[in-house]
Amino acid sequence: MAASAVFILDLKGKVLIARDYRGDVSLSCADTFMTRLHSDESEGSLAPTFIENDVSYAYVQHNNLYLLAVTRSNANAMAMLTFLHRLVGVFTHYFRELEEESLRDNFVICYELLDEVMDYGYAQFTEANILTEFIKTDAHQMEVVARPPMAVTNAVSWRSEGIKYKKNEVFLDVVESINLLVNSNGTVVRSEVSGALKFRTFLSGMPECKLGLNDRMLLEAQGRSSSKGKSVDLEDMKFHQCVRLARFENDRTISFIPPDGAFDLMTYRLSQQVRPLIWVECQVERHSRTRIEYAVKCRSQFKERSNATGVEIKLPVPMDATSPVVRTSMGTATYAPEEEALLWKMKTLPGGKEHLMRAKFSLPSVAADEDENPEQKRPIQVKFEIPYFTVSGIQVRYLKILEKSGYQALPWVRYITVSGEYEIRMDKPQKKS
Repeated sequence: MAASAVFILDLKGKVLIARDYRGDVSLSCADTFMTRLHSDESEGSLAPTFIENDVSYAYVQHNNLYLLAVTRSNANAMAMLTFLHRLVGVFTHYFRELEEESLRDNFVICYELLDEVMDYGYAQFTEANILTEFIKTDAHQMEVVARPPMAVTNAVSWRSEGIKYKKNEVFLDVVESINLLVNSNGTVVRSEVSGALKFRTFLSGMPECKLGLNDRMLLEAQGRSSSKGKSVDLEDMKFHQCVRLARFENDRTISFIPPDGAFDLMTYRLSQQVRPLIWVECQVERHSRTRIEYAVKCRSQFKERSNATGVEIKLPVPMDATSPVVRTSMGTATYAPEEEALLWKMKTLPGGKEHLMRAKFSLPSVAADEDENPEQKRPIQVKFEIPYFTVSGIQVRYLKILEKSGYQALPWVRYITVSGEYEIRMDKPQKKS
């Protein structure tokens, strides 16, 4: 990537910030950009990159601003867009909110940051935590003579040297989110598991960490026999920049020097069929046109030793429903007219249990025919969290922390499954005379 210039414009196309790195493009590129943007918008063919007069344009919109990078070279478009997104992150870190007003209040800081994050069009350091060590704002007053942090001259740009903790610990949360769509007859229409390895590190020095998972490809490469259910096939793995990708490609070992504090080491996806962990059945009965009844059955379909917490079942009801009468065998149910839904909440739901809820609503006598009501098209939505449980069966086999001083670090690993877009379609109401 070799960007010729970077512009920040308001929505009307007025240039707020302009930094020319190579001197091979005209500042009138900003006017050309807005003209092309309006033309593409009217034709319905907007794209994040385009070429005009042998100049390549890449831009992102954030709040009421456009961040634009232009180049005459054959640059990597994805690298340019990634740089702009990282630039948004840096400005947001400094100003809390990146918008026109915050830029106008911090022109000097903006130009200082643009000088540091890019040199002659080549991206340099976009780690906000490192930049704040030598580009200070009023919120980061200098107490000693400023000097460039070691991370700027070090290959490890995401971590500074000299970090010290009295107690060295690593906390790893393996969080899996379930996206599920189920028909009323129990057929799974769509299922997907997306996971993330979320770290919080409090380690002194420059530690080397090695992480081992029950990855099927790794176990097979090591010649280990993996019985069914003991290994997983991870797809679409994306790593933090601290991971040594060459080593992972070679022997599937995840080796890295971690940033200080919180970060996501890896995200992954599994497209396997998932059995609904919490199944909800709902029978709807209409009594003439003035009353409607719901009989809801909630069943947990995971192992008894696990417990779901923060369970919330959102049941759609007619928009004109009134006078609710609700009974539950577990938890509480409240009518939320602003959401046109009945919310059934349970603090905990043990595995292998079944609970019931019955609700009655009155309807205006002038209600339309039920086939015209849109609530039947809305599915039941379920929210929950199951600690110490993963759907995929992923396991952390080891987490080793090595540092030249030889200190002992405590690794803590926790597994959590949460609901993503978890929806269950409802049956059509039954008419009762």
